[in-house]
Amino acid sequence: MIAEILATGDEIRTGALVDRNSAYIARRLEEAGVEVVRHSSVGDDPEALVSILQEIACRADIAVVTGGLGPTDDDLTTAAAARAAGVELVLDPRALESVEALFKARQWALSPANKNQALLPTGANCLTNPVGTAPGFELKIERCEMFFLPGVPFEMRQMLATEVLPRLVQLQGPDRGVRLVKTLSTFGLGESATAEYLEGFGECFPHIKLGFRAKFPETHVKLYGSGPDEGILRSQLAKAEDWVTRHLGDKILSNTGESLEQVVGTLLRDRNETLAVAESCTGGLIADLITEVPGSSDYFKLSAVTYANSAKIKILGVASGTLGIHGAVSEETAGEMAQGVRRISGASYGLATSGIAGPGGGTDAKPVGTVCIGLATSDSVSTRRYHFTLDNRRLNKRIFAAAALELLRRKLLIP
Repeated sequence: MIAEILATGDEIRTGALVDRNSAYIARRLEEAGVEVVRHSSVGDDPEALVSILQEIACRADIAVVTGGLGPTDDDLTTAAAARAAGVELVLDPRALESVEALFKARQWALSPANKNQALLPTGANCLTNPVGTAPGFELKIERCEMFFLPGVPFEMRQMLATEVLPRLVQLQGPDRGVRLVKTLSTFGLGESATAEYLEGFGECFPHIKLGFRAKFPETHVKLYGSGPDEGILRSQLAKAEDWVTRHLGDKILSNTGESLEQVVGTLLRDRNETLAVAESCTGGLIADLITEVPGSSDYFKLSAVTYANSAKIKILGVASGTLGIHGAVSEETAGEMAQGVRRISGASYGLATSGIAGPGGGTDAKPVGTVCIGLATSDSVSTRRYHFTLDNRRLNKRIFAAAALELLRRKLLIP
């Protein structure tokens, strides 16, 4: 069973809005055992919409279409679907009930335009939207079962989970087989280098597909398997995972696809330890990454962005002599920053960064891309200096933050 994904709207076609919906839908369909063969986008043009829907209907078994179900003049998808199927629009009782119930619950007046959202193609099956005004619908055109969903991401995701995925299980039938995906996250290798480490995988595991996803500064390795017997497939995937883990060694962050900050958080929680950070060049990015992980309040105590030297002295207690002799971007300063933030927070670990993200500020001795990292515990201070050659301020800040978290991760792995 093969599928296509279609994103509609001028904002998608022109790039004014990044289409994250299609990526999310593709992942969920692949997990459900449906092979996605094509992503497309089309603007708010009725003729183009009808044409591409008819094309998809002739070559795919499944299609998920997002956008264009709202009440405004540029919401054209429902009418285009009716034309593509050669049917009329009719008022759908379920869709109308859903729209009216939502407006009543929110104490909104129901306008004629909103009521028109309950007009669906003849023969369509209404898909309930519990969190928005636009009902979705399922409609078979030619050989293809098409699912039309709102473009609003949180509405689309809920309807995909509750309306579309269960229906796909029905469509696949009892002989649909099993499709499993295993994700491993790595740090310190790009895609091509990771692929070199795993050369020979295909000969060892001809029935497991190997894929790579760059998620800077991490690389995720994906193992895809499909077959009729789940037990056999899980055994094959486990052997493949073990092979990949042995070949990548300490480059593996997580065998469940967790990010660097998630792994660090889990290690801190498991050890019942805490963290505080002092940042200069990364400007609070480490703290942001850490606190993006749910439950980080269990182990994260304090963040200090001490950008100016005066702040390093006054807040963290960095010696003015250290700054005068070695400069702000030095292992000596980073070490004292880490000690200071650990002392004032009472955390188990103090982590600090000071560097030159660019584009200016570099020297021959300390070029752009230089970062110094300090890590303090109750009985030791360790420091590192790295030089990265990324010609981009944002990417430099991201790799600086990741390098600091990686230094902490490796420390946490020591019993």
